Amino acid sequence: GGMCFTFLAAKGYPIGDSICERDQIDNCKKLLAGSVPIHLPEDIVGLGPDGSVATFGVRLPDGAKGLDIGPGSAAAFTDLIMDARSVFWNGPMGMFEDERFARGTRTIADAVADTKAYTVVGGGDSAAALAQFGREDDVDHVSTGGGASLEFLELGDLPGLVALRGAPRV
Repeated sequence: GGMCFTFLAAKGYPIGDSICERDQIDNCKKLLAGSVPIHLPEDIVGLGPDGSVATFGVRLPDGAKGLDIGPGSAAAFTDLIMDARSVFWNGPMGMFEDERFARGTRTIADAVADTKAYTVVGGGDSAAALAQFGREDDVDHVSTGGGASLEFLELGDLPGLVALRGAPRV
């Protein structure tokens, strides 16, 4: 999804008018320099400078806006998902609410639903995408709390869970 453009900008690629969290570029550079591989799209579908739907590589021209991963990236990510033992998916691949930019998210939703891996989907947008594509019953767990899911992964606990564990039983 939109997060990829901050990573692509951190790698020095022009991203046109795509969404980007400029204040996170240094964090992205640190993550990219780390030992854990980060898989980014190699092709992008979006709107060209003239407003028409177009497919780009990772270099978007001025005035272009990336709104979905391209078919090559969707295929590559599908291969990674199918080879995994567990999958945590947080966030759609693009603006799936617009059918012109739904293919990447649909492909990933299908891969997450079809893999033999244990699958967890975190976040309201990802859950909405699964529902839109009729795949919500084909994954192991769905959490609509995307931020809380990420916090749990990062910290191993959540303040609300800690409080509940210490509360008297009623």
